[in-house]
Amino acid sequence: MNPQNPTDEYLLLIRGTHWNHGMSPAQLQRVMTDFYAWVDGLTQKGVHRGAQPLVEEGKLVSGPRGSSVTDGVFAESKEAIAGYFLLAVPSLDEAVQLAQACPILEFGAQIEVRPIADLCRPMAEVKTFQSS
Repeated sequence: MNPQNPTDEYLLLIRGTHWNHGMSPAQLQRVMTDFYAWVDGLTQKGVHRGAQPLVEEGKLVSGPRGSSVTDGVFAESKEAIAGYFLLAVPSLDEAVQLAQACPILEFGAQIEVRPIADLCRPMAEVKTFQSS
């Protein structure tokens, strides 16, 4: 059982960095206008807490004391994270409904919706052990 408790915040991870390939400039402009209207709608609802696009390159740090540093973000992957949104909504269902309205989904982008936890899982497990 997961001892973490969700907060009232959800992270939308925008996956796919090449959903716009093959679009004409006019089509891309239309889609981006729709996308920013969607973002404005989140702001008007009072649920938008932050968002940023991510550069399509980076490093993956792993191993003891970060001993391994490799190229780890591959922009050509359909699963590469292109950016994120932080939303304050009361439920996962509402976060999913808001994500479903994102216009870039129609072109192959994906949105992973994740609840923000009150604690990381290891600390939540420590707290569970302490209260037992």
